[in-house]
Amino acid sequence: MKRKFFRVFWELFKGYWNSEEKWRARGLLAFVIALNFATVYLLVRINSWYNEFYNALQNYEEGLFWPLVGEFTLLAFIYIFLAVYAIYLRQLLEIKWRTWMTDEYLAGWLKKQVYYRLQLLGLDTDNPDQRISEDINQFVSLTLQLLIGALKECTTLAAFGVVLWELSGSFTLEIGGFSWEIVGYMFWFSLLYSILGTVGAHIAGRKLIGLNYEQQRFEADFRFNMMRVRENSESVAFYAGEKAENKGFKERFLKVIKNYRGLMRQTKILNFYVNGYAQLAVIVPLVMAAPRYFAGSMTLGGLMQTSSAFGRVQDALSFFVTSYSTLAQLAAVIRRLGGFTEHMEEVAQVTGEIKRVVGESESVRLERVNINLPDGQRLLTDCRLELSPGTRLIVVGASGAGKSTFLRLLAGIWPYGQGNLYLPPLKQILFLPQRPYLPLGSLRHALCYPLEEETKDETLKEVLVKVGLGHFQDRLDEVDDWSRILSLGEQQRLAFARVLLVKPRWIFLDEATSALDEPREATMYDLLAEELPYISVVSVGHRSTLLKKHRTMLRLTGDGAWEYGEIKAEERL
Repeated sequence: MKRKFFRVFWELFKGYWNSEEKWRARGLLAFVIALNFATVYLLVRINSWYNEFYNALQNYEEGLFWPLVGEFTLLAFIYIFLAVYAIYLRQLLEIKWRTWMTDEYLAGWLKKQVYYRLQLLGLDTDNPDQRISEDINQFVSLTLQLLIGALKECTTLAAFGVVLWELSGSFTLEIGGFSWEIVGYMFWFSLLYSILGTVGAHIAGRKLIGLNYEQQRFEADFRFNMMRVRENSESVAFYAGEKAENKGFKERFLKVIKNYRGLMRQTKILNFYVNGYAQLAVIVPLVMAAPRYFAGSMTLGGLMQTSSAFGRVQDALSFFVTSYSTLAQLAAVIRRLGGFTEHMEEVAQVTGEIKRVVGESESVRLERVNINLPDGQRLLTDCRLELSPGTRLIVVGASGAGKSTFLRLLAGIWPYGQGNLYLPPLKQILFLPQRPYLPLGSLRHALCYPLEEETKDETLKEVLVKVGLGHFQDRLDEVDDWSRILSLGEQQRLAFARVLLVKPRWIFLDEATSALDEPREATMYDLLAEELPYISVVSVGHRSTLLKKHRTMLRLTGDGAWEYGEIKAEERL
C-alpha cells in the first residue's frame, strides 16, 4: 500500500518537472531554495549575535550595545526581504505548476469524451470539478510547502547542529559507580527528543489522513446535491419537492458534521501533543545548560545562544511533528487525485470493438454492427445499413429499444458493441440532443456554440428570426443563465438556429423537437429543407407526424431485431 502511495505521488509530481517548462521551473525552484538557504545563513549570524549582545548586557558594556542593535537591525531587514521574496516566488511557482497540471487534467478529462464515459461506466464518484479545481491546488501548494520546508530544515539542522555541538560541550553521566562523558550532549538529547516526538505525533495523528479524505468527499457530495437542485429548480418546484430535498440536504450535511467532529477530536489530541511538545522544548535547553551556567563555565550570552541553537535544531528535527496535519492533508489529496487519474485512464482505454472510420465516405455505412448495454444485453444485432447523402431517416421503437443509443454509437460515445462504422468527415456532422447544451455567458456565445469563429450580428439576428426567436435579437451580448431564461422549446429552436449557422451536411436529432408543438416542429423541419436542401437528416422520435418529414424508417424492437424500409404513403397521412 505504501509503495503504491509513493508511486502515485511520483506520477503526480514528475510531470511538470519533465515538461516543456522544466528548465524555467527548475531554475525558479533552485532560486527559491537558494533564498531559503540564505535565510538560514542569516539565522546563524543572528544566533552568534545573541552571544555578543547578552554578554555585552551582562558586562554592562554600553559602548557595544548600540552597534549591536544596529547590526541586528541590518540583519533583520535583510532576513525580512529574503523571507518575503522566498514566499512570493514560491507562490509564483505554485501558479505555474498549478496552471500546467490544470491544463493537463482538463485535456485528459475532455479527451475521448472521458467526462461522459466516467458517468457511463459508473466511475463518476470523484467529483471531477473538485479534483481539478481544489485538489490540484492543494497538491501543488502542500507539496512545495513541505518540500522547500524540509530542505530548509535540513539546512538548519546541519548549520545549527554544528553550533549546538560546539556550545553544549560535554556532560558526565554517573550511574552505579560508572561514569560516561557525553560530548555534544545537548545535540544528542535534541535528537532523541525529536525521534520520540515524531513517533508520538504519528500515533496521535495517523487517523487524520482517512478523516481528511472522507471530509472532502462528504463536503463535495453535499455541495453537488445543492447544485443539482439549483440546476433542476423548476422540476423540484413543480413536484413541490422542497421537503424531500431538505431531507436529502440534512442527511448529507449530517455526514459532513459527523466526520468533522471526528476530525475535531483527532485534531484536538494532536494539538495537545504538538503544543505540549513545543512548550516543553522552550524550557528544556535552559534546564540542560543551567548547570554549566551556574558553574561559571558558560556566559549569559552563551546560554542564550545555546537556547536559540537548541530551538533551531529542535524545530528542524521536529519538522515531521509540526507538519503532521499538513502531511495528512497532502496524503488525502494524493489519494483523491490518484483515484481520479486512475478512473480517467481506465475509461480512456475502453474503446469497444467498433471500428470507426471517419472521412473516407460521404455516406453513413454500418457493417455487421451490434449494440449492447453495459451488462451485455443486445439492443441491435448484425445491422447492415447504408445511408446515402440526402437521406431522410427516422428511427422509431418503444422506449428503451435503443434509439438514442443508436445515435450515441454513431457519435462515437458508446463503446459497447462490435462491427464496422463508416462516417463522413466530422466537420460535416452535427448532433442535436433532446436538451441542448447552453454554455455560460452571452446569448451570442450560446447561439454560436460550438463554432469558434466570430459570426456577424446580422447573420445571428437573421437566424433567430427564422426559428421564431426574433424577440431575443437585441440581447445577443447579454450575459445570463440562458438555460434558465429560455424554455425547453425555445432552447430546441435555438439548436436549430445553430444548424443554420454551422451548415452541416449530416444532422442527427435525438428527439430534438420533443418540446415543440406539432406545427412548430413541422416548421423547423421545413426550415432545414428550405435553407439546407442538401442536408441529410436522421431523427429519433415518437410522434407519427414526423413520418411526413422522412422517407425511410429504421424500427428497433429492443431485443436486437431491426427493420429498415421506405415509409408507406398511408403512414405519412
